[in-house]
Amino acid sequence: MAETTPPASHATAPFDIVSKYHSLLSADPDLTPPIAAIESLIALLTASPVTTISETLDLLSHSSATLRSSIPNWIALSAGTDLFQRYLIQTLNRPGALGSGGDFGYLRQHLLSNGRLFVQRAKKARAKIADEGRLFIHEGSTILTNGGSRVVSALLLRAAESQPSGPRFRVIYVLPFVSSSKTLGKAEGEGHPTITLLRSHSIPVACIPYAALATALPLIDLVLVGAEGVVENGGIISRLGTHQIGLLARSAGKPMYVAAESYKFVRLYPLGMGDLPVRQNIINFEPVDEEEEEEVWAVIDGKEEKNDGAENDESDADAMGKRRQGKEITSLEDAVDFTPPNLISALITENGVLTPSAVSEELIKLWF
Repeated sequence: MAETTPPASHATAPFDIVSKYHSLLSADPDLTPPIAAIESLIALLTASPVTTISETLDLLSHSSATLRSSIPNWIALSAGTDLFQRYLIQTLNRPGALGSGGDFGYLRQHLLSNGRLFVQRAKKARAKIADEGRLFIHEGSTILTNGGSRVVSALLLRAAESQPSGPRFRVIYVLPFVSSSKTLGKAEGEGHPTITLLRSHSIPVACIPYAALATALPLIDLVLVGAEGVVENGGIISRLGTHQIGLLARSAGKPMYVAAESYKFVRLYPLGMGDLPVRQNIINFEPVDEEEEEEVWAVIDGKEEKNDGAENDESDADAMGKRRQGKEITSLEDAVDFTPPNLISALITENGVLTPSAVSEELIKLWF
């Protein structure tokens, strides 16, 4: 008796929004977490066979929570998911949202097309900020910055292009670890791509550790930083060390400007470092063994041995992805702090230059 081949299964695998989010970030280095989150939600709606408004809202809410729980620092990501959900609710509340025939399919296509349009407009925000912020960069000035902000990089490049005789300003870049004379001035870690890009455009860049901030302050004219999130009171959540830069800049009478897209405005109201919504294990009194301590200092001193053989099969991207799957920030590279609004002179956005007190008004425009 001949064997019969069972029919092929047409069941499709469930949509993995976490994998989609990380693949978008890996495919486009210039993509920010909020926009990657919104594009992931749009892809989710495209692939999911939801047929009612209630199912759509539940799907977005559950998937947004899944994304937030998948990475330790979800603040920037949540700005995108919250904004997209708010846009969806506003669209549903409009008269005639379902069309003349009350068809949910019509609304679904409308949401997807408008969502893609929103992403396109959001991607153009960086260029608008660069055009607005270049006016703050004068010839002969020295700018201090930190982190790996794409919008700060774009602003500095735009300022260099706008100066007819070439870049006539300098940048002091604060890096987490610059520990010896051999590595002083060498770009390593998170800021490496930005520093390399600036230097390729003939912009003089000096690299210093955070310990040298007081030495550098008399030489600078302004501080320019990015943000992972701009909170309701006009403060920012940014890379660990940004707060102390603001404190020292204020004590030296130097202005501190923040370049950030409006889609990074988040509905959070921290009053201090202890109010941050992410878990961080920065201060740890538990002793480490000698082997772990040697590994830490090897990384700091730039003496960590790299094995290019078969034993090192895991790529940097895979290692990064595994670290981000945790729910607690344990790496200083991922750690953030809160800079209060009284240390910030102004925020440079695609909607213009704002004072910290104007952030709440902008949030009202976005959400209500």
